[in-house]
Amino acid sequence: MFLAWLAEHATEPDTSVLRRVHGLVPLTGHSASTTAWQLAEQLQLSARTPGELLAAVAQDQRRTVIVLPDLHQSTEPEAVEELACALAAFAHVRVILETRQPSPVLLAQAPAVMDLTHPQWTDPDRQAAWAATTPAAEQGRTPTGPDHQAPLDLDDPASVCAADPLLVTASYEHTTNPHGGLRPAWLRSGPSLSRPQDPASRACVLRAALGDDADPRLRGALETLAQESGWSVRWNRVRGDINPPWPGPAQSMSTSPVSQHRSLAVLDHQGVVRLLLADDGHPLGRLTHPVTEASAITVADDETTIILGSDGRLSLHKSPTATRPHGIAGLLDQSPSIWERLLQEAAPNTGITALTSGHDQLATGDRDGTVHVLAWNNTSIEHNSTALHNATVTALATVQISAGSSLVYSGGQDGRVRLWATDREPLPSPVAERDCAVVALAAAPAEDGITLAIGWADGLVEYSTTSPDSGTSRRTFRPGPPVRALSLLPEGDLVIGTDESLICLQPR
Repeated sequence: MFLAWLAEHATEPDTSVLRRVHGLVPLTGHSASTTAWQLAEQLQLSARTPGELLAAVAQDQRRTVIVLPDLHQSTEPEAVEELACALAAFAHVRVILETRQPSPVLLAQAPAVMDLTHPQWTDPDRQAAWAATTPAAEQGRTPTGPDHQAPLDLDDPASVCAADPLLVTASYEHTTNPHGGLRPAWLRSGPSLSRPQDPASRACVLRAALGDDADPRLRGALETLAQESGWSVRWNRVRGDINPPWPGPAQSMSTSPVSQHRSLAVLDHQGVVRLLLADDGHPLGRLTHPVTEASAITVADDETTIILGSDGRLSLHKSPTATRPHGIAGLLDQSPSIWERLLQEAAPNTGITALTSGHDQLATGDRDGTVHVLAWNNTSIEHNSTALHNATVTALATVQISAGSSLVYSGGQDGRVRLWATDREPLPSPVAERDCAVVALAAAPAEDGITLAIGWADGLVEYSTTSPDSGTSRRTFRPGPPVRALSLLPEGDLVIGTDESLICLQPR
């Protein structure tokens, strides 16, 4: 009751910074994993494990207060206690932990202890009034959830998607039986599945996390359950898939603008670029040489691949699927390409943090929040730059709206998505804004407007289509693992890249 009162009054809008509570997880029924998932969501971070939560909190130096009631009712008290102690070890984090009996490990951290059984914290008159109206059998009893719940069948996707996600997670964590593939899919996407949502949305997330070794009947069952979710999973690849193979962690992605090849370039954490068939994710090949510690990729109009290296410099690579001139034409045409010229112009800027390309334009962003656009104009290069963010530019996307005119979308560490047409001033207000960083952007023309996909640092993907006639339609998706990359296919399908999966979604 005390911590409930504290949390209620410390989360009101007018609460001072020094008194504000940022994370609250009542631990009844929670494991260390589900505690980490809920804290990550509340702190607007993305984490699959307690270790990833600790790493994310270590990087986010904002003052953070976390309240964890009922440690004694957790399904893993020792593991949750270890997580709480590790969080409290950060100088910018304060943890308020409630437990019936502090363990020696907890007391060894020299915490400030408030014993609520001590007489100084009890009003005798109010306690007597409560005791007089509360049956003796109820006094001291720990509140629990509903007594009657539908039986949980871990082999049945309908049962799993409709059940209490804490119960499902705990059940899967305490068994090694794969249950046809549902168990690894659930634990892979747990940060999303543990959130409050309807069974259809949960079924869609679970379908997107299903591996190729799962019972084939599960795909159809989950697709049927997900019909009201707003999304259909067109294809997916997860860690461990063999046929077709998983292409590895997706650090960055870019769709080939050449329609006949319909390929998707995927950059992994080792700098290897793999090419996939956009229609079904089958492999097409890879670039010959990896780029060590590369962070971003874009595929230009002629299928030239431009890669951003760890030093903030750009390099140009030819795709194995690119068309090359033959015969005398190939011998005579030795002049630098448009993209080679644009890269030469961009070379002096060694602090590049994001890039994109399209229609003879190369756009880059830097640590100062400035976006630069280099555009080839027949025989010369036009330069345009403007400051769009108060922090590092983290993602860029462009859309051509007419001949010689393009829109540039930029996302930043400041949590804003800005829109800029290079022939005019940027829109004064962000087109999207949240209290966490933008990690990926993708934009493409739609039948009646423009489709924009935004990946946020807390694992949320926003997908919206804006048109002059019908306004903006919006839908969201959370894959579970942290979102690293996004790409839009010509039909409007959305490809999401994470460290664990590659998912192609079709809006219903």
